[in-house]
Amino acid sequence: MIEIGKKAPPFTLATTDGSCVSLEDFKGKWVIVYFYPKDLTPGCTKQAIAFSEKRPEFEQRDAVIIGISPDGVASHEKFIKKHDLNIILAADEDRQVIESYDVWKEKKMYGRTFMGVERSTFLVDRDGIIKALWRKVKVADHETLVLNTLDQFEN
Repeated sequence: MIEIGKKAPPFTLATTDGSCVSLEDFKGKWVIVYFYPKDLTPGCTKQAIAFSEKRPEFEQRDAVIIGISPDGVASHEKFIKKHDLNIILAADEDRQVIESYDVWKEKKMYGRTFMGVERSTFLVDRDGIIKALWRKVKVADHETLVLNTLDQFEN
């Protein structure tokens, strides 16, 4: 069960530079792990750009941002290049991490029911503990909300 105060599920996923990223790589730092449905779609693009623009502010707080979707590395590379993104995007094509964070959900759109990623964000502290989480995220100003929440823990 994913909840505040519990250890964040560990992961190791492929990234666009040919390497892998692990939650464990950032022990001692704050980590913003956000899950999004699909590269190059309007809401996901807006969210990735917003996190990219705020990256310096997160770095000032010793925090790193990792976006995870079920898209592959090649898709992430196009997404990064097209929108000049500067955050880590990790590929979870088999959805193991997505499912371990309980963000693979039944969704409805235009009268159709299907399974997909529920836009969600997890704020993980320096010891790997979930300090805050947001589900069914609305993209507008979400990055500012996460930054303000991080400030509450740092002050």
